[in-house]
Amino acid sequence: MFDDVTSVALSSALHGLNARQQAIANNIANVNTPGYHATKVSFEDSLASALDSGQSPDVAPTLQTSLEPTQLNGNNVNLDTETLSSVDTNLRYQLTLRAVDHDFSILRTSMRSS
Repeated sequence: MFDDVTSVALSSALHGLNARQQAIANNIANVNTPGYHATKVSFEDSLASALDSGQSPDVAPTLQTSLEPTQLNGNNVNLDTETLSSVDTNLRYQLTLRAVDHDFSILRTSMRSS
């Protein structure tokens, strides 16, 4: 029932956005940790590629170490970048949840009219 392409794609997007938010929170928590390198999460390109090629959109997010330049203490977390990324990720997550809610709304409506 929930294994259609749209549901799987939305689920993958929610998992990817959740992983990104966790990485951002970890980066912010370590903003003053000497030698800490920020992590970044990507999944959008893999998801889009899977959808474009007709493959299953059930893609896992990938975690990568940021290659941004480091400060004198070896840390490369940029608080401004992380804050903006957090806001962007939260907005994307809310939008994706609205799409999931819409799918459930259609399902509820179709069940009532049967």
